[in-house]
Amino acid sequence: MIQIVAAVLIWLLVICLVPGIRVRRDHSVLTAAITISVALTLNIDQVYVGIDSLLGGRNFVDLVANVSMVVGIYFLARAIIRAATPDETVEKRDSAGMILLAAVIVGLAASFSVIVTQGSSTRFMVDYGDQWPAALYSSIQFVYIGYVVGVTGTTCFRFRGDMRRPYFRIAFTSIGVGCCFAVLLVLLVLVMDVLHLQGRLDTMRAVSPIYDAAVVAAMTFLCVGLAIPPVARRVLRRRESVTEEELVSGLTKIWERTTKKRVDVRLAGDAEMISQQDRAQRLHRMLVEVQDALLVEPGLGSCLDIHDLNVLNAAENYLAGSFVRQVPVRRRKGERAT
Repeated sequence: MIQIVAAVLIWLLVICLVPGIRVRRDHSVLTAAITISVALTLNIDQVYVGIDSLLGGRNFVDLVANVSMVVGIYFLARAIIRAATPDETVEKRDSAGMILLAAVIVGLAASFSVIVTQGSSTRFMVDYGDQWPAALYSSIQFVYIGYVVGVTGTTCFRFRGDMRRPYFRIAFTSIGVGCCFAVLLVLLVLVMDVLHLQGRLDTMRAVSPIYDAAVVAAMTFLCVGLAIPPVARRVLRRRESVTEEELVSGLTKIWERTTKKRVDVRLAGDAEMISQQDRAQRLHRMLVEVQDALLVEPGLGSCLDIHDLNVLNAAENYLAGSFVRQVPVRRRKGERAT
């Protein structure tokens, strides 16, 4: 059951990330989420048995799932760290990290190859965890995961205060908490591996419920943290669209009134043509033309009432705020990368 819950959580994250695939330049989070989703899905008993039976019942699915997990964790951590830190050097290729990842994959394959198994097992470590190669196999994976998520969590807590938008601060806090639970999860796995080797199965089973809770907590906080930025951006964009539509509607009458004598210098011939443009661009062009008309013919200001002036002021304030939101700030690099 715990495998299904974890897989569902990460697939929900994938669903949250997919709608922004066209506008997002960096797809590393989505790629990592899909890779981890595949790893967790392969650990579902029915899926595991079905696929492993096609591969000869040698538990190769367990190896594939674990390799997919470490690969996904690596790229996910890189994406989060790149988003959180202002240091531009993290954009460079991470040769040391790739070498370490390759060494981990080789270590997993080598230790797996000497584990003595008897048919497909949906409880791989429970059935074979009393073997030293199996304990090494598990330790290599989880020590690496613990190291990576530990660095990631530390980075999130260190730089979350530098994020300008509140939802980014909440997101990185949630990811940091998720990383803390992931580190706890790693420690529990290592403890259970040692207990299994010592034959203390009752104690190991007593630790197992804590392990299950740590898995759910880690996946929940990580998925929520990663889902917040894209979801929040879509909500804010919808809200901005409504505001822009209202401002354009209110400004159109003023635009028609003040620029009707200046058709030859209009950026657009009429309101119909302007309506085909993006709303924010439309709003900006109309405001500029109104301001130009008032500057050339100050007498036009007498035809504007208090409502018209409020509309002009609201449009100016909105566009000024929109400009500030688009200015890149090094200390807030995470707002474009996550």
